Amino acid sequence: MIKGEDAPKRREHGLDRAMDLMEALRRAREPMRPNELATLLGAPRSSVHEMVGRMLALGLLDAADGDGRVFLGRKLYLFGIAYLESSRGLRLAEAALERITAETRELSQFCALDGNRYVVLRQRESARPFRISADTGQPIPIPQTASGRLLVSDLGDDEIRALIPPEDFRTPAGAPIDPDGFIAEVRAARQAGVFSFDSMADTFTHCFAVPVEDASGRVAATLCIVAPIDDANANRDAYVACLKAAAEPLHGRI
Repeated sequence: MIKGEDAPKRREHGLDRAMDLMEALRRAREPMRPNELATLLGAPRSSVHEMVGRMLALGLLDAADGDGRVFLGRKLYLFGIAYLESSRGLRLAEAALERITAETRELSQFCALDGNRYVVLRQRESARPFRISADTGQPIPIPQTASGRLLVSDLGDDEIRALIPPEDFRTPAGAPIDPDGFIAEVRAARQAGVFSFDSMADTFTHCFAVPVEDASGRVAATLCIVAPIDDANANRDAYVACLKAAAEPLHGRI
């Protein structure tokens, strides 16, 4: 039995370790062995094996094969369903995405920060025969995204530099992104209430993003459109107006 002041500390340590394990698997997007997780996390193998066993018993992890690999468990899926059903903000975001894609026929996304990375939380696929899509929940370096300029816009310059790892100031192809230029774009995007650019991930799409503010007026999330470059150029004003109109009911409710 854990007694005295050590009990909360040990419970907190165990919870932190469990979260680290799940985060590592989420980022890896593939099953891993406990020894691989221990190496990745720089943690003792014995404690990782013990934690994996407990999480398997609780359904937080599932056995992926007969070689000892594990992955995120079905219990987490059930937690996610409960969250989706109870989250007013996500319900409002879903309605906004449906509106955007219905009006523009383009891919729409609801995005936010996850620590020091950008993630797509929800999206509605384009109604076009040729569809553009993206991975929901996949962490992406902030400077590679249009939304990133808005999502960090309430931070000071030094806070932005402290948040974003230096190695993230690169395009997917490895070309450097100037931190000073990025911060200048952050300030301009916040003032304009929109940011758009040709996607860094491919050569044929253009991304638009507008902020969604929380009750304090800080940027909590973004609504985005990802469109073929030619259509984006031809419909820029209409797409920006659609995004801003769809974001209006979400302000202060996320």
